Amino acid sequence: MNIVGNLMQRNLRLFFRDRMGVFFSLLSALILFLLYTLFLGSTQIDSLQSSFPAATRDEVKGFVDTWMFAGIVGITSITTGLGAMNVFVEDSSSGRFRDFLVSPIRREQLILGYLLSAGVVALIMTTVVLIISLAYLYLVDGISFDAGQIATVYGFLALSCVAFAALSAFAVSFVRTSGAYSALSTIVGTILGFLAGAYIPVGALPEGVRTVVNALPFMQAAVPLRQEMTADSLQVLAVDQPEAVIELQELFGITASVGDWTVTNAYVVFVLAAMTVVFTLLAAVQIRRRIG
Repeated sequence: MNIVGNLMQRNLRLFFRDRMGVFFSLLSALILFLLYTLFLGSTQIDSLQSSFPAATRDEVKGFVDTWMFAGIVGITSITTGLGAMNVFVEDSSSGRFRDFLVSPIRREQLILGYLLSAGVVALIMTTVVLIISLAYLYLVDGISFDAGQIATVYGFLALSCVAFAALSAFAVSFVRTSGAYSALSTIVGTILGFLAGAYIPVGALPEGVRTVVNALPFMQAAVPLRQEMTADSLQVLAVDQPEAVIELQELFGITASVGDWTVTNAYVVFVLAAMTVVFTLLAAVQIRRRIG
């Protein structure tokens, strides 16, 4: 395990040394923040305030901000694991695998070093973004969360980090050049906000598109985060209006359904755990083939 630990440290140093790589791993989250801060946020606030005239603008903004930051931390847990696999692509394209093969490092140790470092990078970056998000909501909107809510959010985020890091490792294991990896990262970063229902509220999409988005793990993984982070602000916004609460939950992807079936938190845990196991094994097999 000492060798695996050293490989992890080496991969972590290489990732965080590449500042542009770190930036691009956060690009989707940054785009979402800028979109709502500069453009879409005021539109959402005006629309909701016309529907809830009894609520103050600050109360409406508090709900929109909590929903937005739930999307930001959710997206971060997905994209940062993909960003961490840049080290694997660089090692492959530069021929460093040959150096590893003549050293006293077993293939299994090398594979674990890549997989574990991807998960650790995702967890570190997501933790930082979560802290920044909670600080922003407290300082700007005066919204705070109790320890139980934060623990629940962090638990789901940690599971998402591991699951999507495994998925990213499997996807990147087929990539052979830095150019192809950059193209993959750009595509994922562009469409992820839509697939997670973050750029546009999923309820605003056509029914067929909404069903497809709700069936994907990207959207499903964001549901528990939104439920916890918007719980208090949603009640303040739609106080004593249970039907309005249900409509807002469906519109903003705080709940998700496929047909008549509602996505539950237990199902989300099962899907993320299954993704972790399946894609870790598949990635390990494919990386072993690539190493030779």
